[in-house]
Amino acid sequence: MVYTNEKPLLAVISQGCAANFGDGEKIARIFANDYRVIFGMPKETAGSDVAEKPAAFVLNVCTVKGNAGALKLLREAMSTAPEARLFITGCAPKDFREEVAKITDKAVFTSLKELLQQGKEIPASPFRGPYPLSSKAASGYWQGGDDKTNPKELFASDCHAPHGARNDAPLRESSLVGIVNIEEGCLDACAYCSTRLVKGRLHSYPAADIVQQVKSLVADGCVEIQLTGQDCGCYGFDTNTNLAELVEQILAEVPGNYKMRLGMGNPRHMLRYTDALLKCFEDERVYKFIHLPVQSGSEAILKAMNRRHSAQDYVDLAEAFCSRFPLFTLSTDLIVGFPGETERDFQDTLDILGKTRPTVCNITRFVARPNTPAFNMQGAVPDSIKHERSAALAEAFQKIATENNARWVGTTETVVVEKPGYRKGSYIARNAAYRPVAITSETPLIPGERFTVTITSAEPFALIGRKQ
Repeated sequence: MVYTNEKPLLAVISQGCAANFGDGEKIARIFANDYRVIFGMPKETAGSDVAEKPAAFVLNVCTVKGNAGALKLLREAMSTAPEARLFITGCAPKDFREEVAKITDKAVFTSLKELLQQGKEIPASPFRGPYPLSSKAASGYWQGGDDKTNPKELFASDCHAPHGARNDAPLRESSLVGIVNIEEGCLDACAYCSTRLVKGRLHSYPAADIVQQVKSLVADGCVEIQLTGQDCGCYGFDTNTNLAELVEQILAEVPGNYKMRLGMGNPRHMLRYTDALLKCFEDERVYKFIHLPVQSGSEAILKAMNRRHSAQDYVDLAEAFCSRFPLFTLSTDLIVGFPGETERDFQDTLDILGKTRPTVCNITRFVARPNTPAFNMQGAVPDSIKHERSAALAEAFQKIATENNARWVGTTETVVVEKPGYRKGSYIARNAAYRPVAITSETPLIPGERFTVTITSAEPFALIGRKQ
């Protein structure tokens, strides 16, 4: 590998949830002084048919649905730049690390906590070359559960400077979207979940620091603020507050023309402050969108999953939001094929889908994760049946989503351009309920631009709009 006097290229690639992408942005800021940081795989630049090869990759992986996606990303990075240093962070449980070791001995496992901690002491530089190594991270050290860094201190180190960076560029995946991690970990022990093995128990970040970060992001031009974490629903339960109180504080202390999207919250936690949370959604700066993962409509399966909420808890919450706010966007998650799931259990899941009618639904076929209670459970559901059930659930959901989206047809909406679409001259915007609106324009549209559209038609996953 040939080095020049120019700063080396570092590619940060995140997978999975918004919380993981928020961590990826923090990682990028750690190296902003010493590296040219990009998000995602390098692409060809103007005047060149060849993409520059990174000197190092930070792969911020997600394994919640199994290891395949993360391993594919690793192989792609190795193929793209065979000599590059490889650093892996994110949700990387023991079984994933063992699989990586079979593929390469070059990968170094680290964490956001460790990288921040090392960055305080020496210039953090994750590759062998003319720049120094980040001691423990680069030597292959894996912290496991031994890291004593206070997560509250880590959050503060990122948010007290404008957009957490040490240079002038807004180092984010999108210059218009500010991802704010408000907590890490959870208060649950779901039988199928490997994320908790990595993230641990709930640590809520101080509200004052969160408010300060939101202020900085809005001042920096962000039109969308995403509050995120492993389970935003239990935010503040360890510090004598809750998500509704945090949102109220942000709305009171951060003026501006922005909208806030609240992250996933488990139903049993949000039941503790439902009325206060509903009141927050009356503010036009809060997207009329909520993510309540139910996972199953069967009480027996919920118990086996150790979900600690009932199907009725989810139904009650869904009805509270959807009856209070017309055209509200309800999002949920459903798992099919959990050990012991019978046809009756699956029918209960179909029934709860039909009863609550979510507009967004993440459907997952159960994958047994090593070192979780579900890994050794009896009553495994054959893969063929998992595929049949997921297909039936997807078909039912898409019909519901199309009908939900059709309610928007004929309405006039103010939208914000998010990004160009896949087709030439097309763009994706967001309306007040966080629904994607596809627009065609003969003149270029600028991300962040606001204008009025009329919704002309609807598809399962998007609205179709005509610019006024």
